[in-house]
Amino acid sequence: MSPAIRIAGVTKRFRSLQALAGVDLEVAQGEFFGLLGPNGAGKTTLISTLAGLARADSGTLEVMGHDVVHDYRAARLALGVVPQELVFDPFFSVREMLRIQSGYFGIRNNDAWIDEILHSLDLTSKGDVNMRLLSGGMKRRALVAQALVHRPPVIVLDEPTAGVDVELRHGLWQFIRKLNRDGHTIVLTTHYLEEAESLCGRIAMLKAGRVVALDTTANLLQRFASHNLQVRLAAAVVLPEALAAQVVKCDGVDLELAFERFDDVGQLLAGLKSAGAEIVDMAIGKPDLEQVFVGVMNQN
Repeated sequence: MSPAIRIAGVTKRFRSLQALAGVDLEVAQGEFFGLLGPNGAGKTTLISTLAGLARADSGTLEVMGHDVVHDYRAARLALGVVPQELVFDPFFSVREMLRIQSGYFGIRNNDAWIDEILHSLDLTSKGDVNMRLLSGGMKRRALVAQALVHRPPVIVLDEPTAGVDVELRHGLWQFIRKLNRDGHTIVLTTHYLEEAESLCGRIAMLKAGRVVALDTTANLLQRFASHNLQVRLAAAVVLPEALAAQVVKCDGVDLELAFERFDDVGQLLAGLKSAGAEIVDMAIGKPDLEQVFVGVMNQN
């Protein structure tokens, strides 16, 4: 079975800017895959080349085994992209926009599927409302519907919850999870790292147009992140050098100290006691993807 997405040796330069510097990546069919990186890392450029909106300088990109250049019709049909920007035609209602989008793919009499998408995204009441009259969150949902109207097996979501309130975000992820359970391949870019951590089974991190980390979410958390001991002291104290080296955050009397094994907690507490610290509150925090992200970006 061919991968849902195959990217091999892809480069892209915009004059003096090397946006992509040899990206190699495969996403298996049915995966929920995360593509993370700081601003300017090349995420949107990579998505644009995959969708045919930009042309790679070298390398190959395939969607469901179809080359995006030489077999572009089949590649476009297999891919749905939700863009980062709120791009829409202000002259049409939501339903009209979806009918027009269906026509771009040669699909007629698509109203039953359009109704199902609108219902799943809680847009039924907005079907006949002009796009420009929708709130930012509802426009974002409408763009998700637009990407799904031709039933693509691969869906790329570029910052889909930017500017979306908590309730809408929750409903959107319920629907996206259902699509993934039904067999759709999902590729997500997001700056909400907690979303990527909870949703994505595997993650690639980009920096300066290169993949600098690629593994399962669980393995990344294990390799790059550490547990932390969060303590609140009755008063600030001067810590010995060895103990101070384990402090990852200090805000007056609130400290976070990193540790690898739970057996290390006793030593940390003993060190604090020896320094004359009086602990008034304590908690143990779990590793999170933010620690991984910062660690990977600083390492490479």
